[in-house]
Amino acid sequence: MALSRRALLAQATAAASVAATPSVAAAAAGTEPTTTTTLRGTIPPGAPDFVYVPLDVPPGVRELRVSYRYDKPPTPPGTPGNALDIGLFDQRGTALGGRGFRGWSGGARGEFFLRADDATPGYLPGPLEPGRWHIALGPYTVAPQGLPYEITAVLTHGAPAAPAPVTYPPERIPGRGRAWYRGDCHVHSVHSDGRRTPAEIAGLARAAGLDFINTSEHNTHSSHTAWTGAAEQGLLVLTGEEVTTRTGHVLAVGTDPGTFVDWRYRSRDGRFERFARAVRQAGGLVVPAHPHATCIGCAWKFGFGEADVVEVWNGAWTPDDEVSLASWDATLRGARSDRWLPALAHSDYHRDPDRVGSPQTVVLADDLSRPAILAGLRAGRAYAAESSAVSLDFTAVTPRGAHAGIGERLRVADPATEVLVRLSVTGAEGCDLRLVTDQGLAFTAPGATSLEWRTTPARAAYVRAEVRRPAQAPPLPGPPAAFTNPIWLDC
Repeated sequence: MALSRRALLAQATAAASVAATPSVAAAAAGTEPTTTTTLRGTIPPGAPDFVYVPLDVPPGVRELRVSYRYDKPPTPPGTPGNALDIGLFDQRGTALGGRGFRGWSGGARGEFFLRADDATPGYLPGPLEPGRWHIALGPYTVAPQGLPYEITAVLTHGAPAAPAPVTYPPERIPGRGRAWYRGDCHVHSVHSDGRRTPAEIAGLARAAGLDFINTSEHNTHSSHTAWTGAAEQGLLVLTGEEVTTRTGHVLAVGTDPGTFVDWRYRSRDGRFERFARAVRQAGGLVVPAHPHATCIGCAWKFGFGEADVVEVWNGAWTPDDEVSLASWDATLRGARSDRWLPALAHSDYHRDPDRVGSPQTVVLADDLSRPAILAGLRAGRAYAAESSAVSLDFTAVTPRGAHAGIGERLRVADPATEVLVRLSVTGAEGCDLRLVTDQGLAFTAPGATSLEWRTTPARAAYVRAEVRRPAQAPPLPGPPAAFTNPIWLDC
């Protein structure tokens, strides 16, 4: 008989039995005493997504250091092996919502520390209050043999250091007034599984011609305080998170600094709506990421009813991006002009050879500020580009001079009114220009840099543009150099 989820939880908790071996080290001259505790257990196949191992922290602890290791036995081809993520919750508990959250590093590192004044990237510095803490283990995959682990926690006793001052990036920096601004809302630094520091990423972003980025570390907001100096380089930093669940990833874009969004649920649990509302209440956008990605836990299974925008292009163009683009276009065909889901493009930068800003989103905003950028993204006044070398202009006009641009509505009284659609592109020579409507591909201009096309609202509910590189495997189109959100033709 299959075990219930509650029985599995009990089994995993029992398997995570603690073999504690505390020892107080002798205090040599000029050093502080330490206590070392070893915690061992085994997580069985089919265990819950998260197992919480208790760790008692006494009064007077100055620093906590945690390291861990686990067995990685060989498995037959096609059978997952062991992969174990790790994080930490303090004495305030592990309840959903994250009140006791103190950090997460997933599988990116094997050890971390916390003090009042400092912490390993991914973790939050602050007081080490006495009480029962919990080390959170996330068995990403478990081999048939089970997942034996060993955790070593070292407590250093002594007076805590003075807390470090908390500063966040400004939400507005000098810009160009109402203009097109370039950004990348999906990048990873050393605060999750990236390889570069925030300062290095800021430099790469400016070199890529970007005006803004969004911090999007996996399941932690620790980097929100780490972007000192980015504004001086002319880079607006929005604070956010990549909420990495077991049934899809979602970007929280532009939330209030210091906002944590919990990730410990699946689509079947019915909890996503609560946290989507929390993102919006914190001023941010809910953006499903790489919805058709094939990695374990990456494909989006929550639906799009709570989404504000969707990431259609993620990193180097691959078949799952083509599927995402087609799937997004299908949502437009059944949408209304006053209620539709805009699309974005992001690099998902982790390490070289990934490139920050490749691809990127170009958004029309009133200024270079958090409110203005988010308003432009939410409205869909944006297009995707492979790099800052690519720019385009896309408009629709009527004989009487009514005008609309990307993400806007062109209102006409008569559905037979002729509409002139114009597209011009720079930085993408040799590409095919394509116009797509709710009826599918409507017009192609091979090798062109500009085009004009006439239609009516009766023939096209919307029109959007694609700039495609030459096809590599006809009849499939080539990868895009750019694509736009739609212009809606209303009457």
